[in-house]
Amino acid sequence: MTAPSNPTVAAQVAALPTLPIKELWILWDRYFPRRPQHPNRRYLESRIAYKIQEEAYGGLSAATKERLIAIGRKHSKIKTGPTRSEFHFAPGTRLIREWGERDHQVTVTAEGLFEYEGQRFKSLSAVARHITGAHWSGPLFFGLRALAGGA
Repeated sequence: MTAPSNPTVAAQVAALPTLPIKELWILWDRYFPRRPQHPNRRYLESRIAYKIQEEAYGGLSAATKERLIAIGRKHSKIKTGPTRSEFHFAPGTRLIREWGERDHQVTVTAEGLFEYEGQRFKSLSAVARHITGAHWSGPLFFGLRALAGGA
């Protein structure tokens, strides 16, 4: 008996650990616009497995995504101080900072993350640390000041 030409989703996911890394990269490039900075095989397999299932069965609803984000924030060990809550950026907001003789542009995503050079960060401080290699207050690095009354 010959194998079906269109394997089931379960079969595709189960086959990922047996694929040569070169084939995993081909699948990765099919599903994602850029490669991760620090990849490992397990990470690649898990992300590709999710995308295979998402393609077959559909992705998470917006409400489910919001709920998962809220749960993550509630249980996160990353402390968010008053600085984080003082600034509320509309999606698409761009922050620009000159550093090291070049301009660095950060865009606020619809999910409230900060995108810099194709990477997403949870905070402006993480972006500032990535740019400078040192710990910075993100709002301070980007020259932001809280409005009177904490708006």
